[in-house]
Amino acid sequence: MHGNGRSRRWLLGLALVGVGGESAIAAEAPSRFDAVLDKLIANERELADRLERYEPLVETYLQTMEPHAERGFVPVNDTYFLGRLRLSGDQATTSDLGGEATTAKKRAKRRKSLELFDDYHSQTFKPEAFARMLTVDRGAFDRDNYLFDFVRTEFLGEVRTLVLDVTPREGKALKRLGSGRFTGRIWIEDKEFQIVRFNGIYASLLGVPFHFDSWRMNLASGEWLPAYVYTEESDRPYKQIKRIHKGQTRLWGYRLAKFDAEDEFTKVLVDIPRSADDVDSPGRISPVESSRAWEAEAEDNVIRRLERSGLLAPSGPVDRILETVVSNLEITNNLSIEPAVRCRVLLTTPLESFTIGHTIVVSRGLIDVLPNEASLALVLAHELGHITSGHDLDTRFAFSDILVGGDRTTLRQFPFERGVEDELEADESAAALLEKSPYKDGLGSAGLFLRALSADAPNLPSLIRPHFGNRLADEGGAGRMAQLMATAPPLDPTSLEQIAALPLGGRVRVDPWSAQIELMKDRRIALLSAREKMPFQVTPLMPYLTRLDASPGAAVREQSDENP
Repeated sequence: MHGNGRSRRWLLGLALVGVGGESAIAAEAPSRFDAVLDKLIANERELADRLERYEPLVETYLQTMEPHAERGFVPVNDTYFLGRLRLSGDQATTSDLGGEATTAKKRAKRRKSLELFDDYHSQTFKPEAFARMLTVDRGAFDRDNYLFDFVRTEFLGEVRTLVLDVTPREGKALKRLGSGRFTGRIWIEDKEFQIVRFNGIYASLLGVPFHFDSWRMNLASGEWLPAYVYTEESDRPYKQIKRIHKGQTRLWGYRLAKFDAEDEFTKVLVDIPRSADDVDSPGRISPVESSRAWEAEAEDNVIRRLERSGLLAPSGPVDRILETVVSNLEITNNLSIEPAVRCRVLLTTPLESFTIGHTIVVSRGLIDVLPNEASLALVLAHELGHITSGHDLDTRFAFSDILVGGDRTTLRQFPFERGVEDELEADESAAALLEKSPYKDGLGSAGLFLRALSADAPNLPSLIRPHFGNRLADEGGAGRMAQLMATAPPLDPTSLEQIAALPLGGRVRVDPWSAQIELMKDRRIALLSAREKMPFQVTPLMPYLTRLDASPGAAVREQSDENP
């Protein structure tokens, strides 16, 4: 312990009064502190083992920022990675990379891996380094290697925590070549003594390490699992910040809902056959109806496959909100579309929207940065224009064998990108739809969003690079709905009234366990300066922690955990 370690242990003993229903006195404080340390270390080791049971999606988005006279810091480059976390065994050590009895197959099995879209893997991005930010020095977090110093108690949301500073013991700084021990602070919930937050840095001999702030959430009974990581590092030549590197890492889909095929199989279902009065010719459907049914089958197959991979959020209230905007566009333009248009949310950050048959898909990142409903209507109107123009889905997806296989192979077959002519036709249709819609008076702000996106697009190649659809803007600045953008007012970086786009991560909340989503309440905060507008920018992640037993979904999650 540090010089004041005994007094801090005594304070910890006092802080534990009421935690376990026992009274604490000064004489008991050291033993109580040791017991807490033993428990949290054991919990951290168990967490590393439990993580091997899950394979959540993990997404990291980084921005490199430089000073700007009017906007503070602005992005000048970005990097993106999307993968699936597979955590098994310890990290590969230098001896593993050619040890005498170690085969490549065994090394691969022991190594942390992240894979899904390996073509999105930057040449300079090291996902293994970000995987280390999910656990505290896996396999070496103990009292032999670390010193622990009690700081205070603190509430994180509704959860009372004990705060400890953690430093490596002298001579224990290096764990293996190129990576060192953790130095920083941990927050421990006061019931089971599990780490719910830790921030600091892993010392490194190779390259510049990132400081990080890693958060866990109570996602299953008795389990606090990694959910968010915020990273930040600055370059300070001559005491002046030249660049800042900021990043968000998100995890979701620990336990995705399974389709109820078995449940439906065991139920006694009574289907009422259609009567002869329900159809013009009993036993037959028209060629148009059969074509629509075939297209709908292809559409449903693709949507179910995206859901199963964890990329598409389960259907829910957010979809209904998007569909209300679509309905407003349809009603004011006297459209009657069959089958009805549906909306779904892609859970990834890059800004994109596309259609899968009669389903409009909008990414979470795009919903985050849209400043108002008129801008959302602009995005949905463009995709509705594809539907009304007859730009259909490739019906080969109605054949089930095409969708059988692993995520990497299957999802690469889903290019929903349209040709230039189709995009221009959808733009024209969208402009006509918006002119008759309830959103026509807000088209100036919608065009302003496009103008802001076009201005920042050259510096955000990863953010504007879609997974499946067309780019909203290209790296040269040109983009969708160019005519509407041309009529928008000029951008004014100094104005507190003009909000052209929002920062990332402020609107859609994703449940890391089930991948279900909800819209967060819009809290209008008075800006102190134009530097707080931060359009399209990464910001710190500060979740509000709660315990699962206080949430309505607790019973369902416990049951799903018992019956995986």
